[in-house]
Amino acid sequence: MFVNRKTELAQLSQLYNSNQAELFVLYGRRRVGKTELLREFCADKPHLFFIATLSNDSEQLATLSQQIYGFLHAEVPAGFTYPSWESAFQALAELPAQPRPVVVMDEFTYLITGNKAIPSVLQKVWDETLKNTNLLLVLCGSYIGMMETEVLGYQAPLYGRRTASTLLQPLNLPASALFFPNYSAESRFMAWAILGGMPYYLRTFSDRQDIQANILQRILDTQAGTLYNEPRLLLMEELREPRNYFSILRAIAQGRTRLNEIAQSSGVGEMTAVARYLDILQQMRLITRRVPVTESQPEKSKKGIYQIDDHFLRFWFRYVHPNQSGLDLGLADAILRQRIQPDLDNFMAIAFEEASRTFVAYLAKAGKLDFLPERIGGWWGRDAEIDVLAISPTEGTALVGECKWSINPVGINILADLKQKAQILASDYGLQKIQYILFARSGYTPALADCAEAEGIRLFTVDALVNPA
Repeated sequence: MFVNRKTELAQLSQLYNSNQAELFVLYGRRRVGKTELLREFCADKPHLFFIATLSNDSEQLATLSQQIYGFLHAEVPAGFTYPSWESAFQALAELPAQPRPVVVMDEFTYLITGNKAIPSVLQKVWDETLKNTNLLLVLCGSYIGMMETEVLGYQAPLYGRRTASTLLQPLNLPASALFFPNYSAESRFMAWAILGGMPYYLRTFSDRQDIQANILQRILDTQAGTLYNEPRLLLMEELREPRNYFSILRAIAQGRTRLNEIAQSSGVGEMTAVARYLDILQQMRLITRRVPVTESQPEKSKKGIYQIDDHFLRFWFRYVHPNQSGLDLGLADAILRQRIQPDLDNFMAIAFEEASRTFVAYLAKAGKLDFLPERIGGWWGRDAEIDVLAISPTEGTALVGECKWSINPVGINILADLKQKAQILASDYGLQKIQYILFARSGYTPALADCAEAEGIRLFTVDALVNPA
């Protein structure tokens, strides 16, 4: 099932329809759908799709050589291989110019791991030959740090050769919801809150079963659960000292979000050592350091907190990793009933706030706010916390929001509390105009609905986040 990615397909089509050679770099985390995107794009075009592996350098060269030769000839001699990577890359210039060929080199970082000279060789051939052809060459990789340093970095041999690049992001909530046409809006949101926007993870859940059954069968089942070992395999493949990273991620998932709290809870070592691990996790796009949106120098702020970006890692380190002994003993049903279900609303609330902030950004982009926010995020101080804040200091205007993932309708008391917190914010930052927005799982009381209509306060439910107009 291929979902969405309209922007990325349009970018690829624009490159394909140009009248010049194109070198496109696509990278992003494993399971984010890079290969499926490229296969979808290449489906109706002449293409060569080479996927590198962890085999040795000579085997990689032989595999690519046979694919190139097979593109050019009806039969490939047994054991055929070009004498060098340079000659293999040069052979790409012989591909028929019309219709325009697409050459995909997937898992390009595996090639670099096996032969560090490959970027330099490709750069030489590109400069001498390929840039003068009609080729669309795509380099694709999953190791984000390596792609950014060895392919895109200023010191990299291929620096300046790419004609475009994209860091492929997980699908957003509305696109993720398309995987579950039989679910209600609330269940679609819950599936996204647990799995995030990774297509591979989303495909594992079935909307013919409820959320709890999917958790039990796809995540907690130690034998048949497709996702049971996924985070472990991901981190062990990409990281040295995975045990320390596991301890740090578990600490964050359990609510230890400040540097000193993470250091104490993880037991990894001094804060300077923990900070280095956190930096690497940020480079991998697994965690984010958040600061109040009012901070003028975020990188220097002492109010930073860390959050696991990947929803499934957040779920796994909160509920699976701490309970692995029990799961190994066959206690999955009891763990779901006693450890996960009682806490699941707290877990959902974090994702609900995240989705609400994204929705406000959507409103701003669509011109549905009466001011242009300079920053959108959350805010917290010593005495108050605001879930959603869109602010324009130059205009002295802010949109202040509260999110409630509760089975009870939101009442007038929540609005009164939000207004009180907003006054603290207005006083501290000299804001002249405050607007209000509320997000609720289960709607609003009649009294709040009447007040909101009279005062022009925006009210949204989970359905609006899942199905934005």
